[in-house]
Amino acid sequence: MAAREVFADTSALYALVDRNDAGHAAARVAVGRLLTSGARLVATDYVLTETINLANARGGALVAHRVLDLFEQSVGIRLEWIGPERFDAAKAFFRRHRDHTYSFTDCTSFTVMRALRLTDALTIDRHFAEAGFKVLLPLA
Repeated sequence: MAAREVFADTSALYALVDRNDAGHAAARVAVGRLLTSGARLVATDYVLTETINLANARGGALVAHRVLDLFEQSVGIRLEWIGPERFDAAKAFFRRHRDHTYSFTDCTSFTVMRALRLTDALTIDRHFAEAGFKVLLPLA
């Protein structure tokens, strides 16, 4: 049986590496529980880029490097690449849902989650709940 996979969004990944983030403790507890239960985190190259940029802007290079370290050193997180087909699917999703305030990165995340049949999102972003996914952290 394959390990359970949970999608990790920018908000959770950033909170995990920045000790000053309001969601740091909740993110650490949630990730600890998931990894202890044998679950694996999945994020995309778009989420990684967004998280590094956010970390660099808010916390500086040290925090941005923690994000890279997390992805390079953790066996508990897997990176999925968007690629051309998923990019096109995300564009279509973005256009179909113009009545929402989804970011394009959110749309790429939703596309990957559906392709991988993931239902749970480690995030504080209410957009994941709006898109029909189960949010594992308190919503902002």
